[in-house]
Amino acid sequence: MSAPPKTVLTASPEEAAAIFAAVREAAGHTVAGPEHVDGLVALLADPAVSGPIYDLPRPIGRESVARWVADSEALRQEGRCILSVSFDTAGEVAGYSRVTVWPERSSAELAGARRADLQNSGSGREGVARSIAWMFEVLGVRLIGLTAALDNVRSAKAIDGAGFRRMGEVESLRPDGTTRRSLYWELTRDEWVRMHRL
Repeated sequence: MSAPPKTVLTASPEEAAAIFAAVREAAGHTVAGPEHVDGLVALLADPAVSGPIYDLPRPIGRESVARWVADSEALRQEGRCILSVSFDTAGEVAGYSRVTVWPERSSAELAGARRADLQNSGSGREGVARSIAWMFEVLGVRLIGLTAALDNVRSAKAIDGAGFRRMGEVESLRPDGTTRRSLYWELTRDEWVRMHRL
């Protein structure tokens, strides 16, 4: 699991309990399961998709992805993570998102990717906006932190376009224990509400 946002919020017991429950329910998402492992392997085997993402299991293979799916599901049952998949018109896995949640801090992080042939279509920004709205409205968190590799221009544009505030850089910890310097952003629910009222 990645690190929580830099800004520290404290949730009331009632707020945290509601977030835990919302994560377990994962309403509106197709939660990744064993039946999606092969599709995820095919998606993530492409370096154009997985290369910039620091928290994926490495090397990408059926065993590592199956373990990642199982670990993510265990965390969902705890109310701390949602790994979901999206599909193309042929029913193939075309993307994934992984929301890591800290209910006690009313905070979350979003990571994800789309298949290379679906990138640069303008839908990335729309997807980020939909995910952010869902995290604030359905999960009920008050703060979202995001990271991107220093050279990941496409993700940085999508995050900037969604209204996140740049807050410098952080060290992101990979599953193998190594680190990667990352750009870092935050957005609060109040900021998001103000943006969408204008």
